[in-house]
Amino acid sequence: MWLGRLRVIADLHIHSRFSRATSQSMNLEEIDRYAQIKGLSVVGTGDFTHPLWMSELKTKLEMLDETGLYVLRSGSRRVNFMMTAEISTIFEFLGKTRKVHHVVLSPSMEVAEQISDRLKRFGDLSADGRPTLNVSASELVDEVMGTSSENLIFPAHAWTPWFSVLAANFGFDSVEECYGDASEKIFALETGLSSDPRMNWRLSRLDRYTLVSNSDSHSAWPWRIGREANVFELDNASFNEITDAVRKKDSSRLRFTIETDPAYGKYHWTGHRNCGVSMPPRQAIAVKNICPKCHRPLTRGVEQRVEELSDRPEGYHPQGVPGFVSLLPLSELIAAVLNVEQPSSPRVWQIYNRLVSRFGSEYDVLLYSEPEALRGAAEDDLADAILRVRENRVKVIPGYDGVYGRIEIFPHSGGSQERGAMSDTGLDQFI
Repeated sequence: MWLGRLRVIADLHIHSRFSRATSQSMNLEEIDRYAQIKGLSVVGTGDFTHPLWMSELKTKLEMLDETGLYVLRSGSRRVNFMMTAEISTIFEFLGKTRKVHHVVLSPSMEVAEQISDRLKRFGDLSADGRPTLNVSASELVDEVMGTSSENLIFPAHAWTPWFSVLAANFGFDSVEECYGDASEKIFALETGLSSDPRMNWRLSRLDRYTLVSNSDSHSAWPWRIGREANVFELDNASFNEITDAVRKKDSSRLRFTIETDPAYGKYHWTGHRNCGVSMPPRQAIAVKNICPKCHRPLTRGVEQRVEELSDRPEGYHPQGVPGFVSLLPLSELIAAVLNVEQPSSPRVWQIYNRLVSRFGSEYDVLLYSEPEALRGAAEDDLADAILRVRENRVKVIPGYDGVYGRIEIFPHSGGSQERGAMSDTGLDQFI
């Protein structure tokens, strides 16, 4: 809490078990449990357009004091839920097929149901928690905002190569080109795992949009849910306070976003997974985006796509915008220190649970624990690893073509593919 205001950490883009490739344990009870462990104050419901999931939401959630946020009837009531959904649109524009995903935030179940009623004529809402609709981006905005001016809609994971507004494949070169006249109703842009604010700041055309970060989690495990989030400082935690801060790009309320190092994302560098080939933008351009092993096209990474569209140099920092900090999930840090492959290892859980019990949540460990207290609670190597992440002194070998990046906590010098954490905003100004 800052000067009597509430610290609200929000992950507003997740999925339920009704979405494809999502854990069957993604139910409200598990989301509530792990959101608490992570340290989230507000979490999206995801998938409110799916009729079975909405039925479950109506049965198990109740609104908290007319805030537009909900709590689990049978839970601790420490985690607030916001009505959210991701919607996939496929449409033709200038002779090309476009595939763009969008996040919708809604102020109540009633409004969310009205949105579903309007969208069901564009596709089968029961087929997937993230429905695929045959509607243009601008028409989707009109349908969503036609139910309530309080709704907030923005492009999801804006840079991923396949299904996003600025995608190298099936996307556009600007938000305005995608949404047309409806772009005046777009106030935010989700950076996605493979980009962060610093990369987006390189495009002056994005200056009018608030950059938000969410996990897009398909499981409740703490190395997935909340791996990216938004940190607000609010007088009151409510749907309107949160969305108003986003609409107004208010850095006094939306203080900063929590990012994974973008190199850790699955599409940061250009590459070809089947051949084990990855490379930075200049090298990819030099080989004309053709795999040197199989001679097929490479999957263009987000860093290369940003380079293609940017009109500012690396390191450009606009004034008066919300900041960001770069983190890595605590479970994966522990796994890296222990030299075990899976963050779900019993050894990892044992250490993880001890630290969370000591400090209160994963975010408290990573962001707010005092170094001396941290060293007293963790082995030296792990305490050093956490502090190195906090101080942006870890390396990540970049991910590419669907392959996550790889952490090097204590890297050797050199190595052409090493990347440092990209946050240039120290925690002191936020804490």
